[in-house]
Amino acid sequence: MRVSHSVSAVFDDPNLVSCAGLAPVLALAQRCGLHQLVADTVTVSGPGSANPAVKIPALVAGMVAGADSIDDMDLLRHGGMGRLFGGVRAPSTLGSFLRTFRFGHVRQLDKVAAGVLVNLAAHTPLLADADQLVLVDVDDTVKATYGYAKQGAGYGYSKVKGLNALLGVVSTPTSAPVIAAARLRRGATNSARGAARLVADTLATARRCGAAGLILTRADSALCRYRHNADYAEVLVMPMSTPDSVVLGVTGSLRSA
Repeated sequence: MRVSHSVSAVFDDPNLVSCAGLAPVLALAQRCGLHQLVADTVTVSGPGSANPAVKIPALVAGMVAGADSIDDMDLLRHGGMGRLFGGVRAPSTLGSFLRTFRFGHVRQLDKVAAGVLVNLAAHTPLLADADQLVLVDVDDTVKATYGYAKQGAGYGYSKVKGLNALLGVVSTPTSAPVIAAARLRRGATNSARGAARLVADTLATARRCGAAGLILTRADSALCRYRHNADYAEVLVMPMSTPDSVVLGVTGSLRSA
């Protein structure tokens, strides 16, 4: 038996949806103020920039459903998706919208994402026991890319051609990790580039999410401005009820005595 290459599957039944799980996800996003935060914060201009409060939630929905390219956003129009959701846009429309963005608009999206996370923590037990101890982990990773036209792609410390992502992750001893801040950078960038700002943003978001107690920040020594002979460093931020203080401790296995 051999597979016939002349047959293709198409999801076109008008009464079915391929991603019904998007309904509760988007309902929760709306409850957490995603649409209003976008409307109040994002100020793109130019051709194709209209209605960011409609297009950005559409992009979020596509990514939640598994889309990893603009063309994949067409899954939002399969079957009965148009009957279940409003504000669906064509992939070409969403692509034109994203091309109007500059770095300042990316920072606006950072503000929106932080606001949604804070509201999500208020509506759900996202960071349980955050008033006792919060863990903040900061690290970068390289995502491989392919082709010669990918803007910003380069060879970094991993010897893999791609883009470098710097992440700030928040968790507690009783809750799962949550990405609180992220930066997409050139593949050949230094690990510490922009780390101070990202850590500050992550700590501010953690405080807004209810982190009233100790915050333990852990990072690879490559992210420290002054390199230490250790595998990673830890920063202890004292509770808000005490004077602001930060203690930097070098821990891990030492490379040299």
